[in-house]
Amino acid sequence: MGPDGELPVTTVPGETAAVESDTTTAADLTSAPEAAAEVRELVAQSLSQYLRAWWLKVRSGDSGVLPVLLAMVVVAVTFQIITPQHSFLRPSNLVYIFGLSTVYMVLAIAETVVLLLAEIDLSVGAVALIGGVIAFKLVQHWPWWAAILAALAACGVFGALQGMLTARLKIPSFIVTLAGFLLFSGILIVVLGGADGSVNLDTSKFNQLVIYDLVQGVIPPVASWVLLAVVVGAVGTTLWLRAARRRRQGLVAPPASVTAIRIALVALVWVAVGAFCNVNRGTALKSVQGVPWVIPIVLVVLGAWTLVLQRTRFGRYVYAIGGNPQAARRAGVSLAAIRIWAFALCSATAGLGGILLGSFFYGEYSTNTADPGQLVLYAIAAAVIGGVSLFGGRGKAIHGVLGGLLIGGIAYGVSLLNLGSLSTPLQYILPGAVLLAAVLIDVLSRRGAGSVTRV
Repeated sequence: MGPDGELPVTTVPGETAAVESDTTTAADLTSAPEAAAEVRELVAQSLSQYLRAWWLKVRSGDSGVLPVLLAMVVVAVTFQIITPQHSFLRPSNLVYIFGLSTVYMVLAIAETVVLLLAEIDLSVGAVALIGGVIAFKLVQHWPWWAAILAALAACGVFGALQGMLTARLKIPSFIVTLAGFLLFSGILIVVLGGADGSVNLDTSKFNQLVIYDLVQGVIPPVASWVLLAVVVGAVGTTLWLRAARRRRQGLVAPPASVTAIRIALVALVWVAVGAFCNVNRGTALKSVQGVPWVIPIVLVVLGAWTLVLQRTRFGRYVYAIGGNPQAARRAGVSLAAIRIWAFALCSATAGLGGILLGSFFYGEYSTNTADPGQLVLYAIAAAVIGGVSLFGGRGKAIHGVLGGLLIGGIAYGVSLLNLGSLSTPLQYILPGAVLLAAVLIDVLSRRGAGSVTRV
């Protein structure tokens, strides 16, 4: 434990130290020549200096979200060209892709917290389905909010039990969660009432309609634009005030021009989202316009997990353990407690993904709703493709969102090809190829850059 109460952490170049103090000054950082690329970006005084430092980071192996963004562009352009009859990029398709990707996004965010510890959870797919079924069963008799909370709590208990086996008994998480996957897959059939069992929502009842509308419901166009304006205003104000406060206090911060560009990009993205969502996606008989409710739901999940990982002691400890568990232990961190909580929160978040999955499939849950094995593979693939390292200590919640969107785009694009029996194999082959490329980039960047120790 350092004199300022912060933990010593091993990180990789370009990845901000998990427990870096908010009182770090430019002078403090420039005294660490081994982190030159990152320091130059942090203390850059102009846009040109910042861009040069950013390019140096990319060349050193820390490309951030650049690969997944480029992959999304390639996927979108490719499917737009090869499926002209379906027009991959038309508004109705894009909104559908986001709805399809929602489950992958939430599951990838859930998996991220475990991957940051250099662990893995193979049970998130089965746990997600159990969470969805529990919520759908309980909402028949309970208030919708109580049904959701009970489902998330049950999933959290499942995750905590797996975390205890991993943390206390030192059983590899791969084995524990693989066993959990098989166990929960069987329990799922029991909860459904048999191999052919199912549970459906009655949308004529408001209590059940609320859960149905989590994905299927939309916010009216006027309210949608108001919501998007509030989101852009809140994000932009937060970015600007935080950067300005750090500059006033003599702390490291990007140039004002970089902050302004970031705010402009956020505004541009959300204006595009609003424009696509408010186009009529229905028919002449029934108009469907507005932002799906699932978009603010995912934003809340993303914001909550970003806050937990980036702004809390728990988050700093997660990065510390993933970066160097021995150093974290010597600094007084309870590795077992953090791991148990991480697995519990992972499973609880996965339960929310399962509830959204049922809403996406029009309020129906059965053993054919989704394959838990495919869900967990897509969740891990989405997190890693988005930029989360399999080796622990590097990644953010936003990476899971971007990776999930890419996976959803690939899955929907393949379905538009209408290749019959070849469509299903391609839904595995293409994400697998992208996943392999993402892992290869991660391995090569670590091998080329080495590790950096900060105290």
